[in-house]
Amino acid sequence: MRAEIIARQMEAMKANGLDAIVSCSPESFTYATGFVVPTQPLIRHRHAMVIATASGKIEIFGVDMEASTIKKREPDVATRIWAEFSDDPMDILADQLSSCGLAQARIGIEMDYLPAGDFARLSKALPHARFEACEALLARLRQIKTREEIALLRKLSRIADQAITDALAAVKAGDSEMDIAAELTRRVYELGAEHFKLLIVATGERSQLPNVGPSTRRLKPRDVCRVEIFSVIGGYQAGVCRTAVVSEPPPMAERIWQHLIDCKYQIMDMVKPGASCRAIYQAFIDKLSQMNLPPISFVGHGIGLHLHENPYLGKTPILGHPGEDAFVEEGMVFGFEPLCYQTGCGFGMQNKDMLLVTSSGSQLLSDYANTDKLIVVN
Repeated sequence: MRAEIIARQMEAMKANGLDAIVSCSPESFTYATGFVVPTQPLIRHRHAMVIATASGKIEIFGVDMEASTIKKREPDVATRIWAEFSDDPMDILADQLSSCGLAQARIGIEMDYLPAGDFARLSKALPHARFEACEALLARLRQIKTREEIALLRKLSRIADQAITDALAAVKAGDSEMDIAAELTRRVYELGAEHFKLLIVATGERSQLPNVGPSTRRLKPRDVCRVEIFSVIGGYQAGVCRTAVVSEPPPMAERIWQHLIDCKYQIMDMVKPGASCRAIYQAFIDKLSQMNLPPISFVGHGIGLHLHENPYLGKTPILGHPGEDAFVEEGMVFGFEPLCYQTGCGFGMQNKDMLLVTSSGSQLLSDYANTDKLIVVN
């Protein structure tokens, strides 16, 4: 169990008048324990939860299929196991909460994850408890990374960055997007990732499409190539995107790329504790408009256990609260991506990096490739 994370949760409970928090999403379970229950993200009914009380009591709730995994990782934490094909997990959870002294407590639970039917049965089984949504509270805690999380995100950033760089160096004109994907997949695993998410390979006219997987399209001279991947270890992910050209750049490519790189450094200069997320976004939009490039709704976002976390460097920094700004804090990590899919020149360009907020400014975590100039596929 992660002592620092549990201590943060206890402080948050006391500040918000909660007696306990039940972390029931895969992300929040991992946040508290430091490990992923393998099938929980894949099979929604295989509930795994951490019960943490304001007084410091910790217990785990898990399915029998994953009992050995939980026992191996947390042998000293009290655990209640429910049988997948014979138990109603909400009855077992209600009994466990009661045994923790929470039958009439005020309990925070992730309403945006627990299915409505399960919540209805849990509420019926524990009628005197008061359940309150705590997903915003947990998301807020996850915005400020621990040293351990920062070290992992740095490692993941470099894995993704090097894997893309190596993959682009391994292909040539005449090879296909599938060839890029094959090289990229192999390198991600060779460099130490457990798996990956959102593999994007978009070349030529397809580089204008935001989120597409590799096709059989073959590389041609003057193609623009957008390649993105999220490397994953222990539930955490880092997203990196690089843009390359085949043999030589098409007309306007270098000029547009230089403009996006200028945007990158402008953002890095502005990201520091106390900075307005909305102001950073507006500066980016103003910079794009100097070349009449179309705006996007955000240029960066928090990242860690989710692909996208608050705050956004965007028009709406806090998802679901359009009128509210947010401010940069030390320990935040952003995926930031100066990009333009529709340049008007038949290609799109994107440079996505990982950025840590330090006490005095920012630090690039994805620092393997030199993106000041376009990468060239020979």
